[in-house]
Parts: sequence; C-alpha cells; structure tokens
Amino acid sequence: MSSIEKIKALAERQNALVLAHYYQSLDVQACADKVGDSFALAKYAKDTDAEIIILCGVRFMAESAKILSPGKTVYLPAPLAGCPMADMVTPDDVLLLRAEHPDAAVVCYVNSSAAVKAVSDVCCTSGSAVKIVNRTSERDIIFVPDRNLGGYVAEQCPDKNIILFAGYCPTHHKISEQDIVNAKAACPGASALVHPECRAEVRKHADYLGSTAGIIRRAEDLYAAGTRDFLIGTEIGVLQILQRDLPDANVRSIGSAFTCPNMKKTGPDDILACLNGEREPIVLDAEESRRARLTLEKMVEIGG
Repeated sequence: MSSIEKIKALAERQNALVLAHYYQSLDVQACADKVGDSFALAKYAKDTDAEIIILCGVRFMAESAKILSPGKTVYLPAPLAGCPMADMVTPDDVLLLRAEHPDAAVVCYVNSSAAVKAVSDVCCTSGSAVKIVNRTSERDIIFVPDRNLGGYVAEQCPDKNIILFAGYCPTHHKISEQDIVNAKAACPGASALVHPECRAEVRKHADYLGSTAGIIRRAEDLYAAGTRDFLIGTEIGVLQILQRDLPDANVRSIGSAFTCPNMKKTGPDDILACLNGEREPIVLDAEESRRARLTLEKMVEIGG
C-alpha cells in the first residue's frame, strides 16, 4: 500500500481531514483532501464535520484553523515549520505602535501568530487587504507585519495613512527588479503574475498582482483565452501546480530563489505520524484564541 493509500485509509477511519497549502510539495498535495491558500484552509477546517484536522503548511496556518475550530483537534505535521515573517512581529510591537498612534486601527495580515491577531482589530489576506483597509473607518492604519504587502495596500488606498511595520517574507523579498526584468526579456510577451509580498520595484513590472489563489485563477483564465507564456512571481509550489495543470504552456519562475524552506519541511511521512498519534496537537491559550477569532470574523464580516 502506498503512503497516499495509507493516509486516505487512516484519515477515513479517524474522521480526519488532510489540508495542504499550495506551497506544499506535489507529493503532499496528492495526500490532501483539499488544497488551498491559508485562510481558505482554515475555513475548510471550520466547515467540515471532521474531528481531526491535519494542516500541511506552517504554524500560523494551523493556529488559524484551531482558532476557527476550537473544538477540533488540529495538527501541524512538521512542528518546526514556522513563518519567518510571522515571527518578525510580536504582540508587544503591536501594542507599542498602538501607543504611538492611538487613533489608528491595526490590520494584521493572516500571516501572523495567534498572539498578534489577538491584539489587532481586523485580519486580512493578501487578496482582501485592499478591501479591508478601504472599508475600515479609521484613516490611520497600522499594517503588520509585511511592509511589501502593506506598501501595495498604500498604493491602492491613497486616502488612508498606512503605518508600515518592517517585516517581510524572505522568500518573496529576495526577488529583485533585475530578476523580473531578465525573466521578461527571456520570454517576451509572457504574462507576469506576481504576489504583492514582492518588493515594489518587482511589483511595478507585473501584469497581474494577486494572492496565491488569485495567481492560479488568473493563469487558468488567461490559458483558457489562449495565453501560453507565463512568468510566476510567487513560491515554486504554484509554478509546479501550473506546469502540471497547463501541460502545453510555457510556465517559468521570475526568479531562481522562490522556494520557501519551511513549506517544504512536510512530507507524507509527517502526515502519517499525525494519524499514528506521533505528533502533538496545536494548543492555544483560550482567551488569546477568543480575541484572535474576533479579528478573523471581522475580516469575513467586512468582506475578506
């Protein structure tokens, strides 16, 4: 019996749901019941009847699933799979910014810890960040932790005063303007689809800026309309999905360093370890989780 067959059989027996982020390896995605971006996975976890959630991603994703599903058992298969950007901001950082800007609302990117969500006003995803900020009544907005996504939001929301934190995603941030210029020169006419976690000088060369799910949808739509050349400006997992699903298309990365090491820590054996009781489930402070849940629910209420 293959690892996939073992996982499927054990998951069914235990009423478990296996979820995988788009940045996970294709081997891990093949084991999953659902593949999606971070907040979509948390919503799958909330809406399912499964009692056990195995979330193949990084820690803040498993925390979000637990926040929205406090009565379910949630596992992170690779316990050391963290998010450097999420770790760049602490609750104390947010509280200090609040003290410096008492009239500002705090909008935190979903790529943040439960503790940071708990001291924020509303959460956002990369796909909903502009909408959330535009619909927040305060003019002054403290945006944490990603300065690149926050910079993109500031460009799209000129009526708001965006106060940026200094965090960033190391994987997206390392891509340079020269990388995308070179990629476009090597593939003239290709559609460049870029994540807003990239630097401003990279974003300005994009034909489309959007979330992970948005990039996949845009590529599929363009492909259906006849486009065959794509430059992908996000983690290599998306590149691999599109290369698999658009077989006669020319799908390239805009940079050679687009691999998130934390997203690649999970393997099928780690999923099996959860099902075999060899991993500890996610445990969150009850009050912290309650307050963090409010920021996620407000995001959904506003339109995230």
